[in-house]
Amino acid sequence: MKLEEKLEENGCVRARSRQPCLGETSQANGQLRANGAAEGSPRREANGKSIVPRRSLNAYTWQEIQKHNQEGDQWLVISRKVYNVTEWAFKHPGGQRVITHYAGEDATDAFRAMHLDLDMVTLYLKPLLIGELAPGEPSQERNKNPQLVEDFRELRRTLEAMNMFDAHLGFFFLHLAQILILEVLAWLILCHFGSGWTVTTFVSFLLTISQGLSANWWNYRHSQHHVKPNIYPKDPDIDMGPLFLLGESQPVKYGKKKIKYINYEKQHLYFYMVGLPLLMPGYFNVQSMQVMYLRKYWVDIAFVISFYIRHFITFGPFYGIFGTLLLIYFVKLLESPWIAYVTQMSHIPMRMSREENRDWLSTQVLATCNIEQSFFNDWFTGHLNFQIEHHLFPTMPRHNYHKVAPLVKSLCAKHGLQYVNKPMLVAFGDIVRALKRSAALWVDAYYE
Repeated sequence: MKLEEKLEENGCVRARSRQPCLGETSQANGQLRANGAAEGSPRREANGKSIVPRRSLNAYTWQEIQKHNQEGDQWLVISRKVYNVTEWAFKHPGGQRVITHYAGEDATDAFRAMHLDLDMVTLYLKPLLIGELAPGEPSQERNKNPQLVEDFRELRRTLEAMNMFDAHLGFFFLHLAQILILEVLAWLILCHFGSGWTVTTFVSFLLTISQGLSANWWNYRHSQHHVKPNIYPKDPDIDMGPLFLLGESQPVKYGKKKIKYINYEKQHLYFYMVGLPLLMPGYFNVQSMQVMYLRKYWVDIAFVISFYIRHFITFGPFYGIFGTLLLIYFVKLLESPWIAYVTQMSHIPMRMSREENRDWLSTQVLATCNIEQSFFNDWFTGHLNFQIEHHLFPTMPRHNYHKVAPLVKSLCAKHGLQYVNKPMLVAFGDIVRALKRSAALWVDAYYE
């Protein structure tokens, strides 16, 4: 069921008349005003039953809506309906900041992209509805290309009709089977060959497919990144200060303020020495545990505990408790460089800017790039080599990315958007080259 149909079913529809209904008040610029008397008395059907007039929604211009973009006053637009999400933002399962990032803007495509079950989440919108766009107002801000926006929405409708958002359970069963088989294989090798250094190293490589992070922490952080990728300071993934300075504005800002926590001219070397080996065992694990505790993600805590218990039961007899802990973090140390490369190669070399309020397609394509398709690239990056499709359709099962990529590429070509697709080794090198460019900007600003 479409969003508009769901709202209509709940009584949240636009009346033909622009007059307020009985007992209602109008809003303009966020202020209440009396609406006066009703347009007319309730009509009666032939059987004598009263027909209560359908209530009329308040009409707002984009100029009015864009004023409500502060932390304590947040409106947004979804499918031409205006919602006051100021209080709801604190309850939002995806985090308050995701809502704040779209305050005063059209959030239609972001809303559809980030929610798998629209019928369910639409129910939460009903009490937040305060009005609709005034007649004559465009469905999105005037700086956005309406044809591009409509073409993208038509593409999404086409993909939904093609069932591209339906998961293939067999595919994910293969991934689960891979994890279980490799863990069993590691255990059998230890049983047969013992726990010497050579065997331990080999077993550690087999175990690099296991994880122990909070899913809620990942979703909370990653949702912000998805809705505003490479947009400073809304995207937490590009705020790596004081260790790394990314893009163009952040290095210049640090340079002009004479900030020098480290010698940023050498930050590309720190990426090799610190970023690659410590991303997983250091930053990701520490922040994940911190967020789980502070936000009381009890289910995530239980799953992470079960991860450690499973490893203690499986490998404790060979290494003991302390030795098993060392094994777990040695595995994370081994997998960290790959995770760092895979997660950063599609964003660090791409355009970074402050908020420009672009349409959904342009926002994602300008901030991401793809890596050439191959079985190795697909399987061992978790299909993150299709980063553009992953960002445009974050709820789409990843085994369908390669099917929709040609359609996305064609749409980009139609509207003059560069669809970047590069070899993996080139993408790895582009990370370092981007860090060097940012460092040069810092040097120029610092010593001017």
